[in-house]
Amino acid sequence: MASLPKEPLEDSKKQSFWMPGNYVRTVHRTDQSFQACNDIMACFMERAKVEKQYAQQLSQWSSKWKSIMDSRPLYGSLMRAWQCFFTSTERLSALHSSISQSLAEEEGHRVKTWQRETFPKKLFCGFKESYDNKTSFSRAQKPWSKKLKKLEKVRVTYHKSCQREQAAQDKEKQATENAELSEEKKLKLGEAKERAAEEKEKARDQYEKVLEELTSYTPRYMEEMEAIFEQSQEEERKRISFLKQVFLSIHRHLDITNNESVKAVYSELHQTLMSIDEQDDLKWWKNNQGPGMPTDWPKIQEWVPPVKKLKRKRRNQKGKESRPVMIGGVKVRALYDYVGEESDELSFKAGEIFLKVEEEDDQGWCRGVLSGGKEGFYPANYVEVVE
Repeated sequence: MASLPKEPLEDSKKQSFWMPGNYVRTVHRTDQSFQACNDIMACFMERAKVEKQYAQQLSQWSSKWKSIMDSRPLYGSLMRAWQCFFTSTERLSALHSSISQSLAEEEGHRVKTWQRETFPKKLFCGFKESYDNKTSFSRAQKPWSKKLKKLEKVRVTYHKSCQREQAAQDKEKQATENAELSEEKKLKLGEAKERAAEEKEKARDQYEKVLEELTSYTPRYMEEMEAIFEQSQEEERKRISFLKQVFLSIHRHLDITNNESVKAVYSELHQTLMSIDEQDDLKWWKNNQGPGMPTDWPKIQEWVPPVKKLKRKRRNQKGKESRPVMIGGVKVRALYDYVGEESDELSFKAGEIFLKVEEEDDQGWCRGVLSGGKEGFYPANYVEVVE
């Protein structure tokens, strides 16, 4: 019932209704609705005071000028015409006084009574509806939230095992290229790489297992959360419908004129009020604060090896003649997405095939040519040779 907030601008998926604790926006909506009712009535009680003050000013103006008129030498139709202004003013004053009384007593009493019935309080816990919603949402979300935390823990373990495997592979590669290193040392490094690979596979198996547990539980979780949410929606629908009737009733009190220009103003206001649609409002809430929000459901996040920072000056000073140039090039396939950070670096997507035209340099970079003809550098460990 409060003004509709702007669309979330960033990290909207983390703000999804389904993520842990994000149901509190729906829980707080009850308190916000109560405050909105208070604000609405404060607004129109102030309008009632304005109407009363205007009625008094009209009456004072009429009394003042009636006494002046009685001392003026007017008569006949001209006197009756002037008198008609004051008679009309007194009737208008009575009308505005009646409007003030209706707003303050009729509508004010109506809303206060409705608030007491609609927003019962629970001792020390605020509104009963808020407490019940929070308790129900928390109870429904707790098992899923625990599984999500467990998934995050095994995800971190899996990614760390990927890093250890990559480190072991790098050490073995360096040892292979080092002729001075003993065969025993090389053998130990090879065994370390195999252990790291086994640990990674175990970690991934555990990651997939926990994800499967979470995924299989999600339908039940969604069903329970939506059932609670729809109960909250129904209460909010009733509130929207009631306040729509209040607005229409207030409009009926204020619409006092047959003047065409004023009619047009009130007609537009009436059209705006009549356009209140609880279903559209509920649909908006659902899509922006409820189950209809975009959600980044958990899935496997592949580990991507880090790119070594280039020493730009060294690479530029080292000419092409210092690295073997491949005649015709060698086809390679990208293993991961890469976005070039410098103007002489290539950008590509995982699975994309292009040509490698120079061997890897001592910084771990190769030169290649994309299918579109662009030439540049790319990290050697981001591709594999196409057989």
